[in-house]
Amino acid sequence: PAYSPYYPMPPARYRDVRIQQVFFRAELSAIDRILPECFEPSENGLCVATGLSVGWCSSYGAFLESALSVSCTYQGQKGSFAPVAYLDSRSSIPAGREIYGTPKVFADMRVEMDERVMYTESRLAGTSALTIRSTMHREADPEEIPDEGPSWRLKVIPKATGDGVDVMQLIDGSNVVSDARVHVCRSGDGVVEFNPVPTFDLSGFKPLEYYGAYYQELEFTEGYAEIVHDFLAD
Repeated sequence: PAYSPYYPMPPARYRDVRIQQVFFRAELSAIDRILPECFEPSENGLCVATGLSVGWCSSYGAFLESALSVSCTYQGQKGSFAPVAYLDSRSSIPAGREIYGTPKVFADMRVEMDERVMYTESRLAGTSALTIRSTMHREADPEEIPDEGPSWRLKVIPKATGDGVDVMQLIDGSNVVSDARVHVCRSGDGVVEFNPVPTFDLSGFKPLEYYGAYYQELEFTEGYAEIVHDFLAD
């Protein structure tokens, strides 16, 4: 509503955040299927499945989330693209989509510990669309975590008349985080599992090889992103 916005504008402060990341290689055909036309899949087929729990956020409260990002190139530059993010937050979903262009969708989420294994489960239509499991038995430094480069989103808003779009922008979200304080950083082993669902299907991302897992406990501030390219201004 114009008199009472649905969510506050950035910056947002996050505390009590727990993040797990599992790095793996997938078939290039699976990556190519979900990429918008402006991207090309990277030859290494690198993908990252991320699960997280947010204990407190100044703008969105507490919520759970998972996401997949895939390595790709844009006009020869290497980076990553997030085809989907699952989460259970009512206010973070429209904020993520409208501000940053992040393709967030609602899912039934679980992020828990089973003895020494952290797991994130994202359920759609009665089945687990994405499950992430990882350990954290080794000490690690945040600098060890692979740098994915620019974190791209394709922000598209259609016209109300149905004939075309009002917004089509390439967004880079890699620099939205500031004032980050990492309290715990660990590494271990991880696995991911994708099951077929009729919407937002990622079942083609069967891992061919794993490259390890990381775990962090941190707090940070989330600000605005960068518009890399405005396609309608061409």
